[in-house]
Amino acid sequence: MAGLPFAAEAGGDAVRLAVKLSPRASRNSLEGIVAGADGRTAAAIRLNAPPVDGAANEALIRFVAEALDVPKSSVTIRSGHTSRQKLLVIAGSSETLLQRLAKWLNPAPSKD
Repeated sequence: MAGLPFAAEAGGDAVRLAVKLSPRASRNSLEGIVAGADGRTAAAIRLNAPPVDGAANEALIRFVAEALDVPKSSVTIRSGHTSRQKLLVIAGSSETLLQRLAKWLNPAPSKD
């Protein structure tokens, strides 16, 4: 895999997150990191919202905002509004957001 699907924006006031969205799933979940045919990585996210009238995009923004503990207004879709491949921009301290993304995308193994 080529790396992590997120990076800091220039200026340190936001991060970019590449997402591969699967709408109409049975549940909302982060499935991990996937590599595309071009080698670029993306966070694989499944949402139960349908891809109709922007419902899946709204659900994605809510899901990511809740997972990263940021306001919904901090999460925007920069590209891919009508595609499964999306690029999100999350406004806030890059340092804090990068740490939260790393923790969310690479959870510690459970101790069973």
